Amino acid sequence: MNSRTLPHRLRPLPVRKSAILSVLDIGTSKIVCLVARLNPTDPSQTLRGRTHRCRILGIGHQRSRGIKGGAVVDMEAVEHAIRLAVDAAERMAGVQVESVIVNVTGGRLASQLFDAKVDLAGRAVSQADVHRVLEACTARGGRDGRAVLHSLPIGFSIGEVRHISDPDGMIGDSLSASMHVLSCDAAAARNLMLAVERCHLKVDAMVATPYAAGLSTLADDEAELGAALIDMGGGTTSVSVFSGGNLTHVDAVALGGNHVTMDIARGLSIRLDDAERLKTLYGACLASASDERETVSVVQVGEDGDHPAHVPKAHLIKIIKPRVEEILELVRDRLKSAGFPAHAGRRLVLTGGASQLTGMQEAAKRIVTGQVRIGRPLGIQGLPESAKNPAFSASLGLLVYPQVSGNEHFRPSRQDAVSAAGSNGYIGRVGRWFKSSF
Repeated sequence: MNSRTLPHRLRPLPVRKSAILSVLDIGTSKIVCLVARLNPTDPSQTLRGRTHRCRILGIGHQRSRGIKGGAVVDMEAVEHAIRLAVDAAERMAGVQVESVIVNVTGGRLASQLFDAKVDLAGRAVSQADVHRVLEACTARGGRDGRAVLHSLPIGFSIGEVRHISDPDGMIGDSLSASMHVLSCDAAAARNLMLAVERCHLKVDAMVATPYAAGLSTLADDEAELGAALIDMGGGTTSVSVFSGGNLTHVDAVALGGNHVTMDIARGLSIRLDDAERLKTLYGACLASASDERETVSVVQVGEDGDHPAHVPKAHLIKIIKPRVEEILELVRDRLKSAGFPAHAGRRLVLTGGASQLTGMQEAAKRIVTGQVRIGRPLGIQGLPESAKNPAFSASLGLLVYPQVSGNEHFRPSRQDAVSAAGSNGYIGRVGRWFKSSF
């Protein structure tokens, strides 16, 4: 299986055109379908990178089935849950969904940085030179069994001058480029895509979940100055690092909020549904003086039937706290091993459903260090109150992605190359200008 079976590249939204988009967030705990209208807008001070304003027209979400650790384990169950979520969004929006942008959480997400250099011989840089050096980076990123999700140029250099964002027209002896290539297991991505296609939907693009979460929750200045984002999902906790306005690193661990729920169910001998309710209503990862005095009611499962009982809240917190600390310590160690050691000035943004546990900010500040805040979706209109929380960050980031997809570099497919060859003349350029302007 190679990456050619996956969507090749999503064309960026024309700056002056409105569009209706549909996205599908397939997670371990929930599946969300959003239908939104994107209208052109002037850049804001905090979200300068966005070209459109999103207004939600329809939303549908279902409890996830057939997904474990972000990967498909039961194709029929996933298909059924997707159909229910899409149907609910279609009914609310009054439109028929034909294609979607999908996120990828499982499949061992991995980051690699590649550098390449081409000679200029003292002449000005042309677009052909930029394409040539990016192609050289991309050529080094191919690996058997891996599918490339994103190829993000993160800076150019001409001679000794670094951190050039656009080298076109500049003069030098050599042009260098650095590229961040984000990949996943091709089989895992293909199975996810197959589950969507079985619902008679076309997949327009596949986006790494930590990238999508960053797009929706980080202000431009945070991404420019440097921030690490921890997306705490049901089955996976992923981390993404942004610096200089670019995504520079991604990693993930196969632990999340569902593991906390299972710990509670085992520790208190209760059903998983009851454990999830307890975690949501009373869960915390920070002890307080009143915890021993407060009690929570549970229904324990025994050999001779169910037994109502009361347990101290402190007992619940003693179950939750070690697992949360384990997840945060794993993230801290992964960041350190990747060359991003924690320091007091690093901004840390927590998002995802599990980030809403009481005391999570304090735990992250103590274990990972840095300035910590909870990340919620920014700049989205028409959201119901139930969706204005960190659990929907990745879902809403999929709506932002088409506005920045033009920043990526992918090798053109044969069909793209043929169509481009016939559209580089005067008539082709005029046609493209009309399409993007009106």
